[in-house]
Amino acid sequence: PADQLENKKSLHLNVSLVNPSTASGDWEGNQAPRSAKKCKLSADDTEDASSSSKDSADPTHCCTVGLSGGFGKSTSGHEKPSNSRAPSASGSTGKHQCQMIELVWDILQALKRGTAYVLDIDLDFFSVKNPFKEIYTQEELVDCVENRIHQLEDLEAAFADLCDDDTEENLKRWATNPGMKPLVQLVRTLKDRMGTPDYEMVHQAGLTCDYSEIPHHVSNEEEIESFVQSIQHILGNLPKPTLVTIARSSLDDYCPAEQVEFIQEKVLNVLHLVYGTLDIHLEYLENVCPIRTEGSSTT
Repeated sequence: PADQLENKKSLHLNVSLVNPSTASGDWEGNQAPRSAKKCKLSADDTEDASSSSKDSADPTHCCTVGLSGGFGKSTSGHEKPSNSRAPSASGSTGKHQCQMIELVWDILQALKRGTAYVLDIDLDFFSVKNPFKEIYTQEELVDCVENRIHQLEDLEAAFADLCDDDTEENLKRWATNPGMKPLVQLVRTLKDRMGTPDYEMVHQAGLTCDYSEIPHHVSNEEEIESFVQSIQHILGNLPKPTLVTIARSSLDDYCPAEQVEFIQEKVLNVLHLVYGTLDIHLEYLENVCPIRTEGSSTT
């Protein structure tokens, strides 16, 4: 319960959808690596661009601005787009460009709260696998969920009863039920640590069951390339982060093991193009050693 939390702090979560680029030739821009010390946008630019995001409501104008004055920028710095219409893009390409421009402005608006930020990239964003599909059949998964539901129902009844009577005699009575013996030790441990346990809180914290499946979409190389291009367009129009971390997610098989090296290479190449030469640390290797390369960020 919220009233039992200590040192509460507010959390602002912004969720944005990144769509894959439609084609490699959709975007113009210099592909040469930028200086690692040069920021794409200054703090003032970030704030101005954020204000522009709030002021502009017409996605057509956003699209026009993006095509005529540079991706994510208005024709006069970061001012509010004017009502005068330049020739706008049509079809899926133009729609995608509009979405990307609005996405950049949304991120800039979130970043205006501070000048420094950490960029964390999960490689399973580009290709994700549900490892349990290879471990269990669909029938076995259904059986596991049903068994868990029955277990939760029994535990819910037990904790409800313990709220009224958690004496040793009542605990022993519950322990005689199938699968309930571990409950006795749990309650004893809670009593030793808390004196009078809050069984309702224990119920809310532990009686969980996931009904939704883990995402599963193993991307082909073309799909991976298109997502990488979208990330490049976004990062190229954001201020340079203080630190970049990359989660490979391959040991738990969420990022396919046969694709993780390919995806990592593509991502590092993008970071090189956007930020220039930076130090990288391959923490997942047994012999961890900092190296310096031409296409790197800190990982």
